[in-house]
Amino acid sequence: MLSYDELTSPERELWDAFPEGRPVDLRAGVPEDDRVAEGGQWGPGRTVRATVIVALLLGANTVESGAVACLRLAGARISGHLDLAGAQIAHALWLEGCWFEESVNLLGASLRTLVITRGRVPGIEADSARVEGNLDLRGSVVESLASSPFNHVSTALSLSDARVTGGMLLNGAHISAPGGWAVAAGGLVMEGGVFCRGGFVARGQVRLMGAQLPGGLFMRGAQLEDPGPGGVALAMDNAVVSRLDFSDGFTANGTVHLRRTQISDSLSFEGAVLNGPPGGAGPALTCRLMQAVDVDLTLARPPSGTVDLRGAQVTHLYDSEQSWPDVVELEGFVYGSLDPIDSIEVDEPGERRQASGRRNSVDSRVAWIRRSPGYNPQPYEQLASWYRKAGHDDEARRVLLARQRHRRRTLPRVARVWGHLLDVTVGYGYRPWLAGVWLLALTLLGTLSFRTHAPTPVQRGEGAPFQPLVYTLDLLIPIGGLGQRTAWYWSNGSLQWLAYLLIAFGWVLTTAVVAGVTRALQKN
Repeated sequence: MLSYDELTSPERELWDAFPEGRPVDLRAGVPEDDRVAEGGQWGPGRTVRATVIVALLLGANTVESGAVACLRLAGARISGHLDLAGAQIAHALWLEGCWFEESVNLLGASLRTLVITRGRVPGIEADSARVEGNLDLRGSVVESLASSPFNHVSTALSLSDARVTGGMLLNGAHISAPGGWAVAAGGLVMEGGVFCRGGFVARGQVRLMGAQLPGGLFMRGAQLEDPGPGGVALAMDNAVVSRLDFSDGFTANGTVHLRRTQISDSLSFEGAVLNGPPGGAGPALTCRLMQAVDVDLTLARPPSGTVDLRGAQVTHLYDSEQSWPDVVELEGFVYGSLDPIDSIEVDEPGERRQASGRRNSVDSRVAWIRRSPGYNPQPYEQLASWYRKAGHDDEARRVLLARQRHRRRTLPRVARVWGHLLDVTVGYGYRPWLAGVWLLALTLLGTLSFRTHAPTPVQRGEGAPFQPLVYTLDLLIPIGGLGQRTAWYWSNGSLQWLAYLLIAFGWVLTTAVVAGVTRALQKN
């Protein structure tokens, strides 16, 4: 138990100020002397033992009636280990511009607002902690812990299964665990927002797997670096969040994992840079089975790694020419609308209205689908369905025709030949007018050829007079008959062979029409 006589001068000042919540400022007032990076050189006049802080927070000094006790300390060197594991703390803790010799242990603690701003801390461990208020680390430098009972890798800020009723403020903070976990917050419940803006830098992986963030995650302009051997800069698998803001220069030098993430509002990568793991060894963005409403993928430049959208469900997707790398996984991707950003006009601030643009041309969208490796019919059907809902049936048919042409590449040689025939004759049933073009061309060929010579009747004096047009149509129509084909034959060998070819073309054309229309009516 500490006695008042054992306290140093700055510790007595803090002890006396605590019951009334008065701030204690040990800073010299000279910028060169107050740099936190040089805090290890601060002498006894600016040093407070961690045990004194622990004693005050646990009720060592009687709280005065009519005052709100609070520990407010600025510009101090905190010596020793600040160990509050499992503690029940009823007072707010405000530490500004402080330099910690050792890490802060809040494992399983219950406390009020925790503020450590513009300080330097060699690790904060707050797994399973409960904070009734805000967790504020703005402008602080938090470095990796040497070890942790829960994590087998170096960790700087550990918040696994913690619960915060307010928000977490990390604006301007530098969280550093290169090759390890900069932030380990699996299962975190943060009722307010998580703000990582204003120069936030994380060296090491940011892990928010299974986190619940109803207030949203805002990482505008944040930098994620040194993800380690796994190459994952941000892991938010199975998280539930209202809004994700990775815009305005957000840079991830590693994979961003949003697998099975549920986003009730918007996901924005507007102006972001997704570099993926070094050397292109993995995907830049993985959104497999993700669910979101508005998704803005208008990046600053194309990602350097794959974008995986397999099984994702999105209501509105905004994209541009900079959105997509060479490989995009689209199998099972479902969207309600596609809004190209270069065809968006603004009516009111924060609102968008779609105008016509080349990004939604069929050719560009089909090229987008073909960035997906292999052949899968679902992306084509999804795009065709969207065109139909938009009232563009012609565009939908063009997409389905492109699907058949893509599928043809995967078939055996004989099937590919038949596919080419269907394509040329009726466009796989999506261009039935081609059959009319072929019929007209063959009819003209036959009529003009047969009128140059007189055929020989099968039975003289019987049957209708020879009509080149009717005779040609009779050859081309395989079903029924107009009475000309059976009544005349040719002694001229070339014209007889032309008649045979027209009969063959008639059968082929009819078969292609039936097969093409049947295939067009089928789902696949």
